[in-house]
Amino acid sequence: MTVEPMASDSGARTYPFVVGIELDGEGYHPAAWRRATHEPDGLLTGRTLRDRVSAAENAGFTFATFDDSILPPGAGPAGRIDALTRAGFVAATTSTLGLVPVAAATYAEPFHLSSQLATLDYASRGRAGWLVADDPAAAVAWGAAPRLTEAEIRRERVDSVEVARRLWDSWDDDAVIRDFATSRFLDRDRLHYIDFEGETFAVKGPAIVPRPPQGQVVVFGYEPGDVDVVLVRGATTAATLAAADEARSAGATLVFADLEIALDTPAATATNRLAELDGHENPTAAERSRFAGAAAELVTLLTELSGGLDGVRLHPAVVDEDLPELFRLVLPPLLRSGLIRRPVPGSTLRANLGLSRPANRYAKELSR
Repeated sequence: MTVEPMASDSGARTYPFVVGIELDGEGYHPAAWRRATHEPDGLLTGRTLRDRVSAAENAGFTFATFDDSILPPGAGPAGRIDALTRAGFVAATTSTLGLVPVAAATYAEPFHLSSQLATLDYASRGRAGWLVADDPAAAVAWGAAPRLTEAEIRRERVDSVEVARRLWDSWDDDAVIRDFATSRFLDRDRLHYIDFEGETFAVKGPAIVPRPPQGQVVVFGYEPGDVDVVLVRGATTAATLAAADEARSAGATLVFADLEIALDTPAATATNRLAELDGHENPTAAERSRFAGAAAELVTLLTELSGGLDGVRLHPAVVDEDLPELFRLVLPPLLRSGLIRRPVPGSTLRANLGLSRPANRYAKELSR
């Protein structure tokens, strides 16, 4: 896995800072639904999803994530449609935005999961990502608790990522022939068994979906390892930057930070908005750094963070209120300054992150 150097000899950044956004639910605040611009039952409609994703793409975000769990989200009116389904739904209506659904590796069959992610990469023409996340509490719903310890959950997560990567490589890039004259459509010599054997499962392969357009779907995770992007978090900016340094020391290729944000709007300040929301329900203790204030102050903060991070993922307090302000007053000055770059149609998520397309581990020269 390679990435363009973070800085040149002069110290100047040689590839853009990356800004992504989380679009699950109504926002990070548990009472965000009270300030949504639609009725509670509108959250799960295709129109709401399309509108938000379109706004994020038009604003210039590089990627959007879609949280997921088999457990219901938060308090208040709650509901979810599978994150991979949501990402697939908007794949054909977007052209530049990276689509990064959350999928828990521990409780999903890795063979089927890798196929779903490869299919998303085809549907989005090379803009698929995968945020590998595990919710230990979900083990109860699956009947796996208390059988699985944290160490066992981590082992299965690592094994699942390894299986997915091998399956994506189990087809050579030129395995599909489509020679109508000879009725040959597939060169089976360019398909490979992966022969994976872990402690809890084994996978023979090959995959049932050809190698993804990106070669490997971009893998996001919360700890260094066989992932392309490590997401770090801390209750303060200093703690977040310290976590980023630790991730780099552990070999992380790219390090992004999670940041919760609430912006001043024409109708109310961020402080007043949060005070009203807190009056309905207090948010949980912050695991992520939080920002509340004017858009210009957020631009300054992101510019400062770019010195120690490769990117950020923003978590709006209320999507319907904060996303328009990000669109109007935050992304434009970042684009004008050159700190971030607007993805262009036809580019892949890997390219927009500065990641190279990986070589196939099984490919070899064969005579036809």
